Amino acid sequence: MTACAAAGSERGMTQLRVYAADWCPHCRRTVDWLRANNIPFTYVDMDTVDAPTERRVIDANGGDDWVVPTLEYRGKWRRGQFFNEEKLIADLRQWGLR
Repeated sequence: MTACAAAGSERGMTQLRVYAADWCPHCRRTVDWLRANNIPFTYVDMDTVDAPTERRVIDANGGDDWVVPTLEYRGKWRRGQFFNEEKLIADLRQWGLR
């Protein structure tokens, strides 16, 4: 896991988690967008996670397989999907992150 700091992030704050893979173009676009918009997050590399973490991401995506980028914030999950800026903004707003 790699923490990506953003200006104004509070220590101990529950951060957005981005479950992703370096080889995924939609993951890269999501991560780049979050950084450009100063939204703090923790990057979780799905190619290196433990079995329980992998299971949580699989369950969040319907139980068959993990899909990236999957986002989690305070126990709420956003299934993995193609990068779509408008949809990402709408989903982050629902979580109070935008």
